[in-house]
Amino acid sequence: MDILKIFIPWTVAFFIGIVMTPFLTHYLYKYKMWKKKSGKAGGLGDNNGTPIFNELHKEKDTGTPRMGGIIIWGSVLTTTFIFWLLPYLFPDALTQKLDFMSRTQTWLPLFTLVSASLLGLVDDFWVVFGKGGYVAGGIPLKIRIGVVLLIGLIGGWWFYSKLGVTSIDIPFNGVWELGVWFIPFFMMVMLALFSTGVIDGIDGLSGGIMASIFSAYAGIAFFQNQINLAAFCAVIVGGILAFLWFNIPPARFYMSETGILGLTTTLTVVAFLTGHVLILPIIAFPLFITTASVIIQVFSKKLRNGKKVFLVAPIHHHFEALGWPSYKVTMRFWIIGIIFSILGMIIALIA
Repeated sequence: MDILKIFIPWTVAFFIGIVMTPFLTHYLYKYKMWKKKSGKAGGLGDNNGTPIFNELHKEKDTGTPRMGGIIIWGSVLTTTFIFWLLPYLFPDALTQKLDFMSRTQTWLPLFTLVSASLLGLVDDFWVVFGKGGYVAGGIPLKIRIGVVLLIGLIGGWWFYSKLGVTSIDIPFNGVWELGVWFIPFFMMVMLALFSTGVIDGIDGLSGGIMASIFSAYAGIAFFQNQINLAAFCAVIVGGILAFLWFNIPPARFYMSETGILGLTTTLTVVAFLTGHVLILPIIAFPLFITTASVIIQVFSKKLRNGKKVFLVAPIHHHFEALGWPSYKVTMRFWIIGIIFSILGMIIALIA
C-alpha cells in the first residue's frame, strides 16, 4: 500500500501537468510572455552581459515563453488538494491511505513550494513586461535574496520550534548539535540552493536534473518510513516530468524563476526533513558544480586581471561555447545527475 501511495499520486500529477499544458501554452503565447530582447546584461557571472553568452542565445530567449514552471507547482498543488479532499468526498480506507498531507512531513515543503514559486512568478512578469531593453533579472537580486531568507527563517523556525529539530546528521560521524543556530544554518543552506538556479539555462537541463534529485530524496524518505514526504517528492517528480515533456528541445516554454525558485527552496526543506542535508552536494552535484563555476569565474576575473577559467559561465554554457550541441550538454548532465543521485542515496542508506 505504501508503494501505491507514492506511485498513484506521482502518476496523477504527471497527467494533470499534461492536461494543464495546452491551456497554459495558449495563454503564454497569446500574451507573448517572453523576453523582448535576447541575452542578459549586468549582474554576476559571465552569463550576464558577455558577448559569447548573448551570441549563443540570440535566437533562444525571444519567441519562447517563460513561466513554464507553473506546470510543476500547479500540478503539485492540484494533486495534493485532490488527495486531501478525496477522504471527505469518498470516505474509504483507500482514500484515507492515499492522503499524504501531514503536519510533520508535507505542510512546510508545500508552503515553501507555493510561496517561492509565486515570488518567481512575479519576477517572471517583471522580466516580460519590464522596460528598457535587456532585463537583467526582474525583481532586484537583493529583494529576492531577502524574501528567500525570510522563507528560510520561517522554515528554520518551524523545524526548531514545531518539530523540535536542533541538529543535523553527519554521514558516518554521528550528529552535530546546533541548538538555536540551526535556524541560521537552515537559512544559509536555502540561500546556497537559491544560487544554484543558474542551471536553468538550456532546454530540458534543469527539469531532468531536478527530477533525479527529488527522485533520490523520495527514495530516501521511503526507506526512512516517511511515506507522506516520499509521496510529496514523487508528486513533484510527476509535475517535473510533465513539464519536461514539453521542455525538451525545442522547448515550448522555459521553466524560469517560477519553477526553479520553488524547486530549489523546497529541496532545502526536503533535505532537512530527511536529515540528510550534508549529502545534498552529492545528490545535487550538477547544481553545486554549476554555481561553483560561476564563483570560480568571478574570482578568476577579479584576481587575475580579467582572465577567465571558462569561456562563459555557468559551466554548461562553456560546453556550448566549445561547440557542443545543447542537447548533448543536457543529456550528459542528466547522466551525471542520475549517477550522483544514486550515489547520494547509497550514502544516505548506509551512513
